[in-house]
Amino acid sequence: MQVTVTNADGLKRELKIQVPAKDLEAKLGAKLDELKNQVRLKGFRPGKVPLSHLRKTFGKQVMGEVIQETVGESTQKAIEGESLRPAFQPAIDLEGEIQDVIDGKSDLTFKMSFEVIPAFELADFSKVSLERLTSDVKDEEIDEAVKRLAENQKNFEARAEGAKAETGDLLTIDFVGKIGGDAFDGGSAEDANLELGSGRFIPGFEEQLVGAKVGDEIEVKVTFPAEYGAEHLAGKDAVFDVKVKEVKAPAEVKVDDEFAKRFGLDSLEKLREALAEQMKSDYARMSRQHLKRAMLDKLDELHSFELPPTMVEQEFNQIWQQFEHELQHQNKTAADLDEPEEEVRAEYRKIAERRVRLGLVLAEVGEKNAITVTEQELNQALAERARQFPGQERQVFQFYQQNPQAVQELRAPIFEDKVVDFIAELATVTDKLVSRDELFTDPDADEHDHDHDHVHDENCDHDHDHDHDHDHGDAKPAKKPAAKKAAAKKDEDGEKKPAAKKAAPKKKKED
Repeated sequence: MQVTVTNADGLKRELKIQVPAKDLEAKLGAKLDELKNQVRLKGFRPGKVPLSHLRKTFGKQVMGEVIQETVGESTQKAIEGESLRPAFQPAIDLEGEIQDVIDGKSDLTFKMSFEVIPAFELADFSKVSLERLTSDVKDEEIDEAVKRLAENQKNFEARAEGAKAETGDLLTIDFVGKIGGDAFDGGSAEDANLELGSGRFIPGFEEQLVGAKVGDEIEVKVTFPAEYGAEHLAGKDAVFDVKVKEVKAPAEVKVDDEFAKRFGLDSLEKLREALAEQMKSDYARMSRQHLKRAMLDKLDELHSFELPPTMVEQEFNQIWQQFEHELQHQNKTAADLDEPEEEVRAEYRKIAERRVRLGLVLAEVGEKNAITVTEQELNQALAERARQFPGQERQVFQFYQQNPQAVQELRAPIFEDKVVDFIAELATVTDKLVSRDELFTDPDADEHDHDHDHVHDENCDHDHDHDHDHDHGDAKPAKKPAAKKAAAKKDEDGEKKPAAKKAAPKKKKED
């Protein structure tokens, strides 16, 4: 095998590889010899088929396999021989007529093109100073937590006969919605529960039921918001015929030992202790998040080197596609932004560059210090993911068994966190006591380009596997540029119950 470097411009590499036809012929002969004892051909005893007949019958097919295997093996040998670290899978371009190669008339010649991981020096982490925000759990904060629990556990009791509904009451109602006198699909419901003041229904609906009594039939007039999710209802005037079937007032919840037992705890004191531990855990999580953000900012500041253009482009494309998807979900386009699209693209390209740079730095730290993710850690992460889908655990495990890329998406954040912990051990970390509000301030809130709780996934893998077909669902753009109009709420529930505003589901934020 002959390897010639035909391009070494910056991080770009192109190698020309030539494998002699005689080497292919030798591999073909070896494979046909193995095949002789496996095939069963009419007129020949097992193992007695002449190689000439096997070559005539299976030669082209087997040679195709030989060529494919040889390209893979030669590619790997060439990379190792040149001591290169590809940023992604090399592109292969065969030269000449492949049929001549199959027929043994010419050598196998191909070019492989790729970009390499840049060589760079890591900063001296022992000279890095970081600040870690901390906060103490105060008794009054525990009191607030208990109060919130009680509010979430509140009971409702039927009001006296003829009593009028007040804000905070729970009503059971039937309603039929009409536009222009005609009922519309999804605008009716029976025995619907509505807590007045909850804001679940569109503006003006709940307020008109304050003062209603059991048995009242009320005509509620409203206008659907112009940005309502169901387009056929947006901006339309509607009338709802509402019948009040039950009025219940919120009952006071007594916070005592019996209340604590609702949560499986023996006493109110035990409940307070459990809440305190949970709050401490939340405080520690936010403290770590701030430290991690400060560390990534410092790493980005301390390292400057050329980035593989294709890696940056692929990262940018994924960020931009997600951004466009979010705009589409809001019925908007880039033309609705306050900033010119070119400027927005430039800002997101900087985010992509930062992600790739930080990913390469973390990967280098991991490789140089033999930081790996153990099978036990990976299995624990898989078990935690499966627990998020009660009743479907088996399907979750099967999915990850069949999708190596999905497993990599579990592995990457574990690896990243281990590298972050490693650097934190070397750096000088000073604790700073702050208020709870400051601790729980999103570290991304004021910066446009600091979305790096999870940097580039592949780059966090210590073996520099940089294929780019993973999902960046947890690596969303940090902060979208302001739109000219308020974002339209996509009310997926609108078709079934147009009077209701659907609350946005809370996403679990991971560090």
